Amino acid sequence: MLYRLALVFILTCNCCFAQQEIPLYTGRIPNSTDAPNEEYKKANELVDSLTFNVSVPTLTVFLPPKDKANGTAVIICPGGGYHVLLTKREGSDVARTFNKLGVTAFVLKYRLPSDKTMKDRTIGPLQDAQSAIQLVRQKAVEWNIDPQKIGIMGFSAGGHLASTAGTHYREALIESTKGVSLRPDFMLLINPVISFTDRIGHTGSRKNLLGDAPTEKQISLYSNELHVNKATPPAFLVHSNADSVVPVANSLSFYSALQHNGVTTGLHIYAKGEHGFLTTPSFDEWFGRCVHWMKEMGLIF
Repeated sequence: MLYRLALVFILTCNCCFAQQEIPLYTGRIPNSTDAPNEEYKKANELVDSLTFNVSVPTLTVFLPPKDKANGTAVIICPGGGYHVLLTKREGSDVARTFNKLGVTAFVLKYRLPSDKTMKDRTIGPLQDAQSAIQLVRQKAVEWNIDPQKIGIMGFSAGGHLASTAGTHYREALIESTKGVSLRPDFMLLINPVISFTDRIGHTGSRKNLLGDAPTEKQISLYSNELHVNKATPPAFLVHSNADSVVPVANSLSFYSALQHNGVTTGLHIYAKGEHGFLTTPSFDEWFGRCVHWMKEMGLIF
């Protein structure tokens, strides 16, 4: 009996060590107002759970077993149209799978744009993505991470955030630490929103981030296919040609811009599959494509 209790205690401690949710900021959250925290979660049959009204950002750390850790890290940005976060299906579930491959994973619970909780709603999510990259780099030694193998992954609107982090890293929207780069080393973009243009952009994500009447300058600024250059991080994109929510043209335009600038990139387009890959392709199928690309890039061995 004592042995079993001891075993349970050890396993519990190990789990606590392997997964820990920490505040993204120490002290006051930048660009925040004094509005109360009204975050809540709601069960959902399709995606397990949804997180609403995020105003206090956190980073959940998923550490792989020490004997498997390979030094690569991925910061995961769940999707949800900048209205909600799919923190399990596009967050913790993916993080645990990365751990099995020796990759350290972080689920970013970023702030959802709101005039109530932010002074400037348009920059809040990107501030959180930049802070996450900064924090992971600062703690690279503590978490057994190679500071030059820190990537960012995003689903749908989370893909927009991840690609924004990869194309707008030169402009620090946070108090940056000297010598700590805000540039992710690679991007994994899953049926991502890339553009905010009328032609191919996802108007729901655009409205939630920029408001009802964005300026042409704002639309251009957050259409990330327009901001790729030769220093943009390598990227792998997965999308479905049948996606009726976020047109596949988003991934095609970003891939084209990356290729034009000589950035190492990969792209896989499925003939069938709804937005979010709820039924097809399977998780193992599309995630396996990401793993293959990461192996090609020397990020997984």
